[in-house]
Amino acid sequence: MPRAAALSFLLAFMFACAAQAQRDEAAEDEAAQQKIASRVITHGEVCPEPKSPCLDMDHFHDNELSFRLKSKFNFDRGRDRSLPFYALILKSGELCKMPDEERVAIQAQFPSRKVFLHRHFCNDFSDKATYTNVNRKAGFIAVYAGKTDAEAKQFLGEVKAAGKFPDANLRRMQVELIRQLE
Repeated sequence: MPRAAALSFLLAFMFACAAQAQRDEAAEDEAAQQKIASRVITHGEVCPEPKSPCLDMDHFHDNELSFRLKSKFNFDRGRDRSLPFYALILKSGELCKMPDEERVAIQAQFPSRKVFLHRHFCNDFSDKATYTNVNRKAGFIAVYAGKTDAEAKQFLGEVKAAGKFPDANLRRMQVELIRQLE
């Protein structure tokens, strides 16, 4: 009987070691995944001309401000960001409730500046673009205001003088593509 008890103990010990090894491996995999997910690469400038979006349009919808990507996504990072720029927030509201038709109508008022709509993850995982320095739980319609603070303030003055968007406000931001790694 002592031999059977020893064998039973040895088997239990081996199973416990194997289970611990699996837990350790799973924890290592999770840590590696988190490291990749937290990696952010800053790429190039946004493409603010509505009729000339960046060529990498398979990553951007018409309602999003596109930017130049330096490298192809290869499951090596969780986020891609544009260089910083200024945007003029024209209108805000509930996320996923602002219609793209409104953005399109506003775009006609700004033919040389991209008007974009924040709809992050409103269409499942297809709309990956969001923006830094904003409330990501809110929707908004914005227009590209420029690279520099001076350029953006001048544009804000022009828009306010026209009187159509009296509550418009400037925001320095970056476009951010959030990648699904799983």
